[in-house]
Amino acid sequence: MSESIDQIFVRMKQWLLSPFANAPDWLVQVASSLINIFALLAVFLTLFALMSVLERKILGRIQNRYGPNRVGPFGLFQPVADGIKMLIKEDIVPMRADKIVHFLAPVLIAATAILALGIIPYGRGMTPFTIDGGILFFFAVGSTTELAVFMAGWGSNNKFSMLGAMRAIAQMISYELPLIITVLPVVMIVGSLTPDAIVAAQDGYVFGFVPRWFVFTPWGAAAFLLFFVSGLVESNRTPFDVPEGESEIVAGHMTEYSGFKYATFFMAEYIGMFAITGLAITLFLGGWHAPVRALEFVPSYIWFFAKLGGLLFVYIWLRGTLPRTRVDQIMNFAWKFMLPMAFTCMVAAAVWHYAGRGLRGWLWSFVVIAVAYTALSIILDTRKKFARRTYRFAE
Repeated sequence: MSESIDQIFVRMKQWLLSPFANAPDWLVQVASSLINIFALLAVFLTLFALMSVLERKILGRIQNRYGPNRVGPFGLFQPVADGIKMLIKEDIVPMRADKIVHFLAPVLIAATAILALGIIPYGRGMTPFTIDGGILFFFAVGSTTELAVFMAGWGSNNKFSMLGAMRAIAQMISYELPLIITVLPVVMIVGSLTPDAIVAAQDGYVFGFVPRWFVFTPWGAAAFLLFFVSGLVESNRTPFDVPEGESEIVAGHMTEYSGFKYATFFMAEYIGMFAITGLAITLFLGGWHAPVRALEFVPSYIWFFAKLGGLLFVYIWLRGTLPRTRVDQIMNFAWKFMLPMAFTCMVAAAVWHYAGRGLRGWLWSFVVIAVAYTALSIILDTRKKFARRTYRFAE
């Protein structure tokens, strides 16, 4: 019974492909790809609508207010109202803007975010597109986001949009480096760039009850935290939402966008957040594997989306808790702390591997991480830079 529920979507796809049993291979592959694409769009567009209303309700709870509660039962139809509003709003394009580039920017940023979802294993046998270099494909596609942001700033023919775009690109490139480097220890240990192989390497339990997830190793825990923070920046989430802070005068590279184009940027940010969170689950949190042996009867895709929901809740929690940081603080943090710690994770992973992957390797790996963290904390101590402030009043 458990096996049949776990594989229900795989068998449903096989049933949909059954009319193509005698068709050419290329036609079967095209039909299979279309089914995967429609399934991804249906799941994650629904999740985007649900996330938009739940985030507002959770933030309302954090801030001691109600949140949306007028449209539909408990305000759950608020995304429908927002979608209709965005569809019927006038699409205003600046007179001297580059019309083609202005139009293509939101299309490109949404397309790249959706493509990145295609290589993530959502359950046992539920990877939409199995690619040998899946991790490489994820970052190759994701890096085109900077191009789309530049197109939005340049095509708008607006100085504020252009400055906002350049600030966003500088921030995203700075944090892409630690984002990619923290993936390298996992690739080194597993010896594969395939997400399915990375999930399979985290199967089983240590001492019979501790999952073999990489997050339970010193280098894996440090790399996961660095990856998570870099993902916050790449998704333009609080406290790193400097490029298009909603409380600022302008909206960064989206200043000259309105209506459905603006909604497309908004949707792309959320889908990109789903993709990078899904990759974090795949790399460090065991993918679709259960955390306890006694709960392995629960379908694998439920475990994946439960982990996804937990990390998304942390995103919302941070947004409702932390203030926005200054752009100079963000850049200093990336180059002076995140990047050295990312390289340290590579060294710690190598030490863990060559020390036998046991308790001895765990301890030596922890020592490497602790020494690097302590050294950076001493070197980057900023308390001595702030002298006591004296107030001078006009006579």
